[in-house]
Amino acid sequence: MKRFLLLLFLVAPFAASSQQKTNTNMTHVLKNKNIEIQIDLPTAGYSFSRFDWTGKIVSVKYKNIPVSSVEMLNNKDDTQSGKGFYNEFGIEAPVGYNEIEKGGWFHKIGVGLLKKDSGDYFFGTRYEIRPAGFKVIAKADKITIHCKSENANGYAYEYEKEIELTESGFVVKYYLKNTGAKTIITNEYIHNFIAINNEFIGSDYILKFPFRMDPLLFDATVNPEGKVEIGQQEITFNDTPTEQFFFSNLTGNQNIDAYWELINTKSKIGISETGSFKTAKVNLWGWKHVISPELFFDVNLEPGKEIEWSRIYRIFEIN
Repeated sequence: MKRFLLLLFLVAPFAASSQQKTNTNMTHVLKNKNIEIQIDLPTAGYSFSRFDWTGKIVSVKYKNIPVSSVEMLNNKDDTQSGKGFYNEFGIEAPVGYNEIEKGGWFHKIGVGLLKKDSGDYFFGTRYEIRPAGFKVIAKADKITIHCKSENANGYAYEYEKEIELTESGFVVKYYLKNTGAKTIITNEYIHNFIAINNEFIGSDYILKFPFRMDPLLFDATVNPEGKVEIGQQEITFNDTPTEQFFFSNLTGNQNIDAYWELINTKSKIGISETGSFKTAKVNLWGWKHVISPELFFDVNLEPGKEIEWSRIYRIFEIN
């Protein structure tokens, strides 16, 4: 893959350029007049076996106003729970998991090899980790993290994530190459832990989608307090949820443009995500302090093949 070869070639001679090779146990900040993004590098901060370690976007601010939140309030261990814009591969079935016996090792893309304990895979389980290899290259307006896996059970890959600052947001680009002998079948999404100006979820929030929703076609509906209201193309709230809510497969298996937009009418700020792909799966999770729309990207990658996709985030003001 040309871009992987270029990255590996460039790692050594950075001292004399505007780029620099960066220690993977650091926090990196991308900042301009509007946007500030805090990024934990692979071996810094979060070290659990669920979310992708490459370029963990911990927080995002727009004109010094936070637009990101955390998975858990009053959390005492930042190494285990999500925050900001963490992404994940294979939330339901990581690559090769069902092909190995207990004690075998399976891939969690962007993390490394995890040791299978027993039964079905569950993303909240603390699996033993054999981390992948990581290289980081930082520039003033973007950062690139390269991840190279071991070969396990016929599966292997090279993966690269690039996070680039824009005037009004940021872009996350992904590059994945199958270097193993078996086809990689999985999916990827960003959890999007969002709260605008630290305001609790409630009647000031409106979440919009480019497709019509039919609750009868959802795979799962968890709305215990009835505070989440499903419209034709938008989701609103009649009060602040004190219990977690969750909706699975909002598209009803339609293949739609990967897009959502969240606005806060009190702070008069909005944020949107636009994927470079079509998606047939959109989930929504949230709690009183956070809302997380999730656009899933499907990966079906044969040996020797490569694929790339991207997500564009735009933060804007509303009248």
